[in-house]
Amino acid sequence: MEPTMTIEVTKSSGEKALFSLDKLRNSLKYSGANHNLIEAIVSKVKEELYEGISTQEIYNRAFALLKRNKSVFASKYKLKKAIYELGPTGFPFERFVAAILTYSGYTTTVGEILNGICVTHEIDVIAEKNNKAAIIECKFHSEEGRNCNVKIPLYIHSRYRDVKTFWETKSTEKRIIDKGWVVTNTRFTSDAIAYGHCAGLYLLSWDFPQKEGLKDRTDRLGLYPITVSTLLTNKEKHYLLNRDVVLCRQLWKEQFLLDHLGISKSRKTSIINELKQLCNP
Repeated sequence: MEPTMTIEVTKSSGEKALFSLDKLRNSLKYSGANHNLIEAIVSKVKEELYEGISTQEIYNRAFALLKRNKSVFASKYKLKKAIYELGPTGFPFERFVAAILTYSGYTTTVGEILNGICVTHEIDVIAEKNNKAAIIECKFHSEEGRNCNVKIPLYIHSRYRDVKTFWETKSTEKRIIDKGWVVTNTRFTSDAIAYGHCAGLYLLSWDFPQKEGLKDRTDRLGLYPITVSTLLTNKEKHYLLNRDVVLCRQLWKEQFLLDHLGISKSRKTSIINELKQLCNP
């Protein structure tokens, strides 16, 4: 049994917490790395710890060691950071959420205007399945350490009720609005989760609900955003995002876009190989 670590690390929020070897191991497992590589990285990172080290420094070290071994491992490991890189606006994040739901069997639309009893609302994502519609609002944070507090589900619940009330007055409408969703790339506070449960909202964040959060859904479906790539430059990623290419799966299907970027033949081969590995869940 391993001895308990007593070194404190500094989280992105500025809070202090005890370093956990198990948390590091678990985060590395999502990269697809095998047991021996994970243990080698954990051992190396453990040697370089010091009191007050930031979680960002620990991440950077683990990321570099993964990338040295296999780029696709590093790509999967950087998923959380890659979702932050969808910013600074929330629109690519909305497209990312819609894509995850589309591949889960929903029909989705982004940025649709719906009437409410009181005012009109621009809805981030509408997802439909079996004549039931979910109204989804996305709360994107481009800075780490910022969580969604109770004000967000409170505000979104009021919009949901306004739209739902008007929707139910339409005698020709056969679809039912049965759920309001709040989706964030960060985490919800305990009060936000309590309110969501009480109000009947579906909350989706980086790791909530357990085993069904954005992290788990993305890994399970192989729906990685293009920002996970360790081979594309930031300029190339921005070019693709500006053309609504949000997923590696989209770029895999539209490889001709790499030619528009003036990428060399050998580099294109490497990128396509990376995309292939990322698109196979």
